[in-house]
This record gives sequence, structure tokens and C-alpha cells, in this order.
Amino acid sequence: MAKSDAFFIRAKVSQAAASNAFVQNPIDLGSYVNLGVTKSTLLRVHNIATQIIDESAKMSGPYKSGNVLNIGYQLTTQTQSELVDLTDNSVVASGRYSCMVGANDEFFEADTKDMMAQDWSKGYLVGSDALYLGMAADQNSDAGAYDLCIVLECTLESATQSNAVALALSQS
Repeated sequence: MAKSDAFFIRAKVSQAAASNAFVQNPIDLGSYVNLGVTKSTLLRVHNIATQIIDESAKMSGPYKSGNVLNIGYQLTTQTQSELVDLTDNSVVASGRYSCMVGANDEFFEADTKDMMAQDWSKGYLVGSDALYLGMAADQNSDAGAYDLCIVLECTLESATQSNAVALALSQS
């Protein structure tokens, strides 16, 4: 497969204050992925960088007295209505972030084992027309609204039509 130069795709999803709802934004890949009749183009994701920030206080983060914040987030090849686990074929990557700030501003941060880390030796090949960035937050009412931002390092690759269709079907 021929490879292109690396480029970056950026996306963001916002979680409203005191909302436990699952929110999701599509990332249109129509400019990159093409499942053509004779020749197809696929997207390979090599790295993902994530950022969780307070929507109104970008320098402070979720560090407000007496608050607990637990965020789950995911990047999938199919739209979802809730957070799913890694056994779902559509999951490209997922992460969890938890922190608590006590009444006296004691800060506790929990690094769970799922921080959207990927140790792919050759990247993650995507054959769908879109990726979906989703997030749910379990937070108390003073925790504020949060943005989850990601940057994907990607390349394009050529594939046969049958290989591309098989890949797309396996990710649904």
C-alpha cells in the first residue's frame, strides 16, 4: 500500500455543566476515506493526543473545591448512544479520567488504566466515512462544563476495493 505524508485531524466534544448525558460529535472522513469500485483510500491513525479542559477556565481545569469529576470518552467508527467497552468492534480508542478536590482544596487524581493510550505498532486502519468522538461525565453541579479535544496523526493508504469493504464491515 502506498502511504501519504502525515497530517493531523482535530476534533472537540463538550459536556455541559452538571450533565450526565452522553454527548458525541462526528468527525467527517469523507475527504480522506474512499471505498471506490476499483481503488480505495483508507485512513491510518498513528497517534492520538487528548486534552480535557474546563470550558470557561482553560488554565484551571477541573480543580474546584468540593468537586468530583469522572469523565469517560471514546473514539469509534460507528455512532453510539452511550459509552461502550473495547469488545465493541467500532472502538478505535477510549479513556477515563477521574479527579476529586476536597473542601480544603486537597486534590486527588485517579489515573485509570484506560487513558486513550494506544500501542499500535502499525497504527489503526479506518475504513469508515466518519469517526465519532463521544464523552459522558459523572460530576456534581459545581464542576462546570468540559471540553474533550483530540488530535489524530494520520496517513492515507491505497487498498483494493475488496480489502477496504472487508475492513469497513469489520468496524461496524
